[in-house]
Amino acid sequence: MKIFNYRLVIFLLCMIFGVVFSIPSLFQTDTGKKVALGLDLQGGLHMLLGVNTHEAVSSKIKTIATTVKYFSDDEELLIDGLLINEDNVTFSVLDADEIPKMDSLLNGIKGLAIIKNGLEYTIKLTPEDIIKTKDLAVAQAVETIRNRLDQFGLSEPNVVRQGESDIIVELPGIKTAEDEKAAKELISKPANLELMAVDEERIDQVNNMTSSQASSYGDIILEDTKNPNIKYLVKEIPILNGSQVIDAQVAFDQSNQAIINFTLNSTGARIFGEFTTKNVGKRLAVVLDGKVYSAPNIRERIGGGSGQISGGFTVSEAGNVAIALRSGALPATVTLLEKRSVGPSLGADSIRDSSIALISGFLLVFGFMIIYYKGAGIVANIALIANVFMLIAIMAMFGATLTLPGMAGILLTVGMAVDANIIITERIREVLREGASIPKAIEDGYENAIRAIVDSNVTTLLVAVILYVYGTGPIKGFAVTISIGIITSMITGILGTHGIYQALLARGVKTKDTYKWFGAK
Repeated sequence: MKIFNYRLVIFLLCMIFGVVFSIPSLFQTDTGKKVALGLDLQGGLHMLLGVNTHEAVSSKIKTIATTVKYFSDDEELLIDGLLINEDNVTFSVLDADEIPKMDSLLNGIKGLAIIKNGLEYTIKLTPEDIIKTKDLAVAQAVETIRNRLDQFGLSEPNVVRQGESDIIVELPGIKTAEDEKAAKELISKPANLELMAVDEERIDQVNNMTSSQASSYGDIILEDTKNPNIKYLVKEIPILNGSQVIDAQVAFDQSNQAIINFTLNSTGARIFGEFTTKNVGKRLAVVLDGKVYSAPNIRERIGGGSGQISGGFTVSEAGNVAIALRSGALPATVTLLEKRSVGPSLGADSIRDSSIALISGFLLVFGFMIIYYKGAGIVANIALIANVFMLIAIMAMFGATLTLPGMAGILLTVGMAVDANIIITERIREVLREGASIPKAIEDGYENAIRAIVDSNVTTLLVAVILYVYGTGPIKGFAVTISIGIITSMITGILGTHGIYQALLARGVKTKDTYKWFGAK
């Protein structure tokens, strides 16, 4: 009775999968998923960015002040002297009976250190919350930059955190100065949108007012984006900010100038509607990254939660601002600390040298296995070819990026896969020397070798996981390649070769000449 050779079936299915899904990567076809080449292989831009985490703390202080203001307005709670200082917010409650309401609000906000002196309040962040705020700012900056680059259309950008406040950005495929400039502007643009009330009472005094004088009224002085000589006096605490923006799209006004239409979430729409209802006839400044783009008069209540930014944008500038608004504002200023360009010719040299190393390694391994292990070497080489096809196919399916360390990982995977076959073949040869038949030697060889192979591969896989978790960029690429290679080598080296031997035996291949089969006398 014939026994179903499930090992061979699994191996053949895996090999077909590997060949089909690796073809787009190997031959760079126009269709199908391909393995993306990393910065070191195709050239591109490497940047080290620094996040101003102290600015993130100041921004949170400002947010607390905004919360206090709008809670007070909603509850009709009278407060006075609401000021934002360097590291705290100060204000006074005018009615002692309203203190319990204010205490209830502030106690509901985690991470605050509240100092009360009669009716006066001073609010700071606790040391623990300052640390959390800085850490979150870097994490948010990483996510925001990654989202912006994805929407910009760049292929496989690599954005990872390094240390406490630095970010590494790698952009493979950036080859022109124009692309490099556009990418840097998109990454570093704060995209901090704020809608701020113009101080109508003191606007005429703005040209003779200092920043400290403006601050004493709870105001700040901002410049017009088109003409720096035009200044605006606006309330320091914004009515709304970019965190309430859920969409932003480029459009054109009646004079065919590029503008940006933005949409607010439900909370932002409600606040915007209430403010415009109470302030008809007054001006509202649309501020982007500290510059006033427009300050129109509020003619009527604005419902629906939508608005417009106009300011003489080019179409390209408007597109980048819209992308930045959709992706979210950076939580703090990002500064370029280091920039390094890798030319496409250097990447081509790396590909050529790496390919030569891979092919040379393959040929040496192939030759050694055939010369030393004869027929078993041919079986091992078939499994090795299938292993590489599967490795490339899986990397392509998951959108992995191949770097120079990744290519080194492929070569190391070849060595590990061959090592598994050597262990199995040597165990088979040991059993053959004891006088067993080839069918029995094959079964005993696999049974005796499989535990050692699995143990060594699991150990290596654990190391690869650690490298991936704690490594950056190229180290992660190496870890991913090794991890996938371990899995594929176990499938091809254990299941695949065993299935091939079983198929050969089932077809009545002569098994008396152990030398031709395994190089064993």
